[in-house]
Parts: sequence; structure tokens; C-alpha cells
Amino acid sequence: MSSNPHPDRRGRRLLLGASAALAVCPALSFAQAANYPTRPINLIVPWPAGGQTDITMRMLAELGGRQLGQPVIVENRPGAAGTLVGPALRSARPDGYTIGQLPITLYRAPLQRKTAWDPLRDIQPVIQVSGVTFGIVVPFDSAFRSFGDLLAWGREHPGQLSVGSTGIGSTAHLAMEDVLSREGVTYIHVPYKGTADQMLAVATRTLMVGVNSSGFAPYVETGRLRLLAVFNQQRSKRWPQVPTMPELGYPEAVYTSPYGIGVPAGTDAGIVRKLHDAFRTAMFDPLHLQELAKYDQQPEYLNTADYGRFVHEVTAREKQLLARLGIAAPTE
Repeated sequence: MSSNPHPDRRGRRLLLGASAALAVCPALSFAQAANYPTRPINLIVPWPAGGQTDITMRMLAELGGRQLGQPVIVENRPGAAGTLVGPALRSARPDGYTIGQLPITLYRAPLQRKTAWDPLRDIQPVIQVSGVTFGIVVPFDSAFRSFGDLLAWGREHPGQLSVGSTGIGSTAHLAMEDVLSREGVTYIHVPYKGTADQMLAVATRTLMVGVNSSGFAPYVETGRLRLLAVFNQQRSKRWPQVPTMPELGYPEAVYTSPYGIGVPAGTDAGIVRKLHDAFRTAMFDPLHLQELAKYDQQPEYLNTADYGRFVHEVTAREKQLLARLGIAAPTE
């Protein structure tokens, strides 16, 4: 396999030629945006099929497609803590036919390791959609009745507590590392590709503890898992009896991982505007709101300009957090 990050040089030359043509003839760009879309749009969701984000994004894709007049087809690319959308968007043509769901992990990854793509350079944010509730779950019949029980057991059994997340460097991983490292608890980190497989592992007692977004909701509601705490600033309306991490003495341990939709950098502003408007209507559709509510989510809308500013701000905050936890990439 070639290590060249741009193996399709011919395609790149064609793309650069098209860009030059647009500079000479702005009307061509206007016509492209005016006619967009004329065929189905591919939406990359960097999580496994059947998980919380996949389900809600599929509903959003269906509703957005109705607004755009073309199907929006979900393509799952799970793995690497949700960051595989980064190289996919970097290599895609900036024509509006390849778009992607942007998790916070996308902006975190280059701060942890060297990547061939830079989300701030290579991806144009379009719209912020929502954020998620993260929580700590255990089997319903676990001896851990509270987060305090979990900590006590972890201290008495160093390195024996097994804790799952949605991948190394994922928000779930950092949230638990943030708290347990403060308490001096060492544990076995077990990364999963997504929510569904991790929750099944906890429910079947293969895993002692799961940290995840609220894809755990069906398991909690059906009595297979117990929710010990959430990483919200305020208690969840859905689980008001469950304490927040700030209530338990960790005021900085608030993680909601807002996400949105983006396109390859260089995409025509008219196309970006059409995508924004279509998905803004879709995200407030009752069907999407109902789907979000199943997972204790609500819209967290930001327009294109505000979302662009947000991802720069969150990157700066993430850099500080990773440095504090000692897991930031070494500076050159």
C-alpha cells in the first residue's frame, strides 16, 4: 500500500484544474451550487451501524435528504475512536457529495499523534447538531451500587478493574481517565469500536464497567445495566436520580462531546449554505427530536460560522486537557 497521502495525482490535477476554471469563471461555481444536488449524497458516520449516533444520524440523513431532493446515504466507517471520517473527507472531492459526521475525537486525534490530515485545515464545518450524555454503567446486579463503591474496589484491587470505552482517545476514555487518575486508581482499559458491542459486554459481565454516551439508555431502561453517574453539568431529565460528576466532587469532569456535519475544505459556499439550511430544518423535525430524546439528547444548533469558531476553541481546550493528563503528542 502506498504511503503517499495523495495517491490519485491525476484526480488532484483535475480538481486543481477545475478550481482554476472557477477562478476564471465565477458563474460556473454559481451554476454548480444552484443545481446542487443532482445525485445522492454520501454521509460518512464513523461509528458502527446500530449504535446511538448511527441511529440518530440515519434519521437526520433521511430528513435532510427530503429537504435536498436527493437521498443522503449513510456509510459507516467505524474504528479509531470515530476519526476515520478525517482522512475520508480530506481525500474526497469538495463537491458536496461526500459529507461527514464530525465527533470531537476528530479534532483531538492530531493532538495525540501525527496524522496525515488536519481537521482545521482539511474540513469545512457546516452545522453543529447535538451533544450527548456520557455516563458510567455497570451490570444491574453488580456489587457497585455507586461510583464510590467502584472507586473503593479499584483502590483495593489495583490494575484489576476493567473499564470499556469507544476507543483510545475517545471522549469516554478521557472522561474516565480524568476521574480515575485523580483518584490514583489503575485499571484495564478495553477499547471498543462503538456503543452496541461495549454495552453487550457490560450486560453479559464480560466487562466490569462501561463508559459511553447514552446509547446505554435501552439497557438501563430494561434493567440490564445500572447507571452510576453522568458527566453532565446538570442532572439528566431522563435519569434525575443519577448524580453528576460535579456533584460527586469533580467540577471539571463535564463531557458532552458536541458533534456536527462537515464537508471537504474548498467546498463552494453556496453548497455549504444549502447543506446547512437542509440539515437545520431536518434537525428540528419532530421525528429527529423524538429520536434524540430516546438517548437523552437535544439539539445544540450552531450555524456555519459559529460552528467553525467552536471547533477552533475546542481544539485549544482539548490541547490543554491532554497535556494535563499526560497523553498529548510530544512537541517537535
